[in-house]
Amino acid sequence: MLELRPNCECCDRDLPPENEDARICTFECTYCATCAESFPGGNCLNCGGNLVARPIRPSALLLKHPASTNRVLNAKCREQDGNTTSLQ
Repeated sequence: MLELRPNCECCDRDLPPENEDARICTFECTYCATCAESFPGGNCLNCGGNLVARPIRPSALLLKHPASTNRVLNAKCREQDGNTTSLQ
């Protein structure tokens, strides 16, 4: 079952479960569409895999299987001021 992480790992934008702009890779690294589009090749910064639209979990099922509340931030993607950077 997908964790449905609550934020973009790069810009820390909130990505609630119903957000259609969330992108994930096979390891569930989670980014907003804006950040994902800025990555080299549009691929995940962690594994290099493709990023796809995160599925929307129906709200009725969120009661039984809630989204994660664990926020993840990717240090490779952020400057001290929190803006996205050129990725290496």
